[in-house]
Amino acid sequence: MSNGKSSSSFYQFAGNLLNKRECHSCNASLKKESILFFLELRGFLFPHFSDKVYYAPEEVVAKLRLLQRNLITLLKINNGSREDIEKIAGTFISKIPAIHDMLWEDADAIFKGDPAAESIDEVILAYPGFMAIFIYRLAHELYKLKVPIIPRILTEHAHEITGIDIHPGAEIDSPFFIDHGTGIVIGETTIIGKNVKIYQGVTLGALSVDKSLVHSKRHPTIQNDVIIYSQAVILGGETVVGSNSIIGGNAWVTQSVPPNSVVYSKSEVRVRANEQYFDTLEYII
Repeated sequence: MSNGKSSSSFYQFAGNLLNKRECHSCNASLKKESILFFLELRGFLFPHFSDKVYYAPEEVVAKLRLLQRNLITLLKINNGSREDIEKIAGTFISKIPAIHDMLWEDADAIFKGDPAAESIDEVILAYPGFMAIFIYRLAHELYKLKVPIIPRILTEHAHEITGIDIHPGAEIDSPFFIDHGTGIVIGETTIIGKNVKIYQGVTLGALSVDKSLVHSKRHPTIQNDVIIYSQAVILGGETVVGSNSIIGGNAWVTQSVPPNSVVYSKSEVRVRANEQYFDTLEYII
């Protein structure tokens, strides 16, 4: 009797599994090919990651055309039924020069803003903040072209290798400086202006994650020349941090801040005499 019930349960599961596989089928190579396309682009834009040497403008143009063909192939793996694949690929490749300029501005800002950086090449090769920005800028262009899945694959790859989570839908101007970076989260509808510097552990998030808010502005706006120190949390789509402001470490911000403001979390230091002893329950770890 139990075998019969098990068999019936397995067939029910099998039908459900087959239905899910049909409705949510996705090419198994999509993630791998998306990352390989990024690596190819990285090696092309920055010689730090490639042994290939280009000697003439004609070689660069030829490589751009090859990248366009490779992107078309990737988009077909993702969603081969779309009729505008070639147009999307052409538009993305046309944005490469502007993306390249922005990334050099980002790298230069990090180099100039970090006393520990010995060269701009060190920033490009070794700084996780720069790598996260690099991947974000590529993913953001694909996101604007309404390419599904691939932008998130790229930014989640960045999250995996850098510990920095930037949604490809965020709008981030250049130059942008992420220092250290581990644990930073930047939500989908965040807007960040020029010359913004963010330290590790910062969250630019939403006050509510209700699915009904999917098309609304849920994340904050950070205007030009703002510094946000480690572990600060800034939430809400109507929250605006005005230009030239400083947000101190561990601050919790859910309302707008005027330009030229300084926001900080007040801390209290208590010095105890040697003979004072606190009950174990008072310790917070």
